[in-house]
Amino acid sequence: MREIILDTETTGLSAARGDKIVEIGCLELINLVPSGKTFHHYINPERSISAEASAVHGLTADSLRDKPIFASLVDEFLEFIGEAPLVIHNAPFDIGFIAAELKAVGRVWNTAHPVVDTLAMARQKFPGAPASLDALCKRFDIDLSGRDLHGALLDAELLAAVYLELRGGRQTNLIGGGQQDKKQDDNRENKSGEMADRQADRQEDKSPHTARKRPAPLPPRLAAGDETAHKDFLETLPSPALWQNAKKGQNAKEGQNAKEGQNDKEGQNAKKGQNDKKDK
Repeated sequence: MREIILDTETTGLSAARGDKIVEIGCLELINLVPSGKTFHHYINPERSISAEASAVHGLTADSLRDKPIFASLVDEFLEFIGEAPLVIHNAPFDIGFIAAELKAVGRVWNTAHPVVDTLAMARQKFPGAPASLDALCKRFDIDLSGRDLHGALLDAELLAAVYLELRGGRQTNLIGGGQQDKKQDDNRENKSGEMADRQADRQEDKSPHTARKRPAPLPPRLAAGDETAHKDFLETLPSPALWQNAKKGQNAKEGQNAKEGQNDKEGQNAKKGQNDKKDK
């Protein structure tokens, strides 16, 4: 989702009384993450700047005398924001100035344009707590060390970090598709759980597994005459072959074991007979 963080600096506090925009900063978000695309300009207000306003942002009429006027930037500004929702801290203030600037050059602000007011979000989320941009940065441990004075683009960057926290923090979505990320995490957890269950089953089941027997033996795969041909082939091999020696050794061992078993059995029978005779 594309959203635009927007902030302005002005000559004073009232667009209705003729105050003008002196700086405008916009920062593009894609799925809550800054894309790197920005719109930032200092603007010649063609009027004086109040001392109170200069104390906030450090800009003066003299320092802005060579900057473009809003009329020369309006098309570029409107093209940059497009139809994306605008994310603004104290939105009525900035939207009031933008609407006044557009009216001054014969354009009309679209009142149906979607706007997210982070001041209202913060007051709803933290009732009764300070909700200025400074206060929210401190609440969310966002670095303010570079903010000696207000600046439209700098404040937009800070607001982007605050907005992310107000939306639920970094776990919501840093890569895109928050719900999809959550679904993938859930799938990983489910798979991990299944693997753990299987490993536990294997640990509990220590009994040896026996191979299942076939319900019927497989039919022989030798064609007629294959066995005879094989025997004829063996006759052509040098004698004695290694496998023949191994087979003879195995047969001899089996014969020896059988003979020893027979002798043991006969000895046991003889001893039993002797014992039976003594008992009588």
